[in-house]
Amino acid sequence: MEFREFDIEGPLELLPTKRGDERGYFSEILRMEPFVARAGPVEFVQDNQSLSVGPGTIRGVHFQIQPRAQGKLVRCTVGSVFDVAVDLRQDSPTYGKWISVVLDAEKLNQLWIPVGFGHAFCTLEPSSVITYRVTDYYSPEYDKGVAWDDADIRIDWPNVANPDTLSHKDRVQPAFADLPPLFWAKDK
Repeated sequence: MEFREFDIEGPLELLPTKRGDERGYFSEILRMEPFVARAGPVEFVQDNQSLSVGPGTIRGVHFQIQPRAQGKLVRCTVGSVFDVAVDLRQDSPTYGKWISVVLDAEKLNQLWIPVGFGHAFCTLEPSSVITYRVTDYYSPEYDKGVAWDDADIRIDWPNVANPDTLSHKDRVQPAFADLPPLFWAKDK
């Protein structure tokens, strides 16, 4: 397995090796020891799965705040998605910046999004499915977000992105400039 780092400290792309023959392939998707060596101590407590029927479906930017903040390991198991992590750590030199990865079911790549980041995605194919492991349980009380099209963050969404697919929750998320301090680089 290979790991790719970004200009923003924290997120990692995991790139597993596929070994195939005429029967199909085998791939080790996650090995905790090398992952923890790069990401730091991580304990996953819940697995989630999301199906988006149409291409261009936008979900996010979502995150949970302390004391229920979540790190997420995201993977696309059917189709492909444009996956985004936004740095929300107040004391970070990359505060408000974002990275993206195309997660693809054939490629088997994953994106590690640590605590202190918002997460969003846009489906690139019909009936795309993502699964993600999280480091804390879902908690509606601590579930927050920021506008997907915020003018300060300026995510460069793919052309297929369709704002008509937004949930009510995502249509009313606050602007980045209106967020109080939520995370610090030392948060885990």
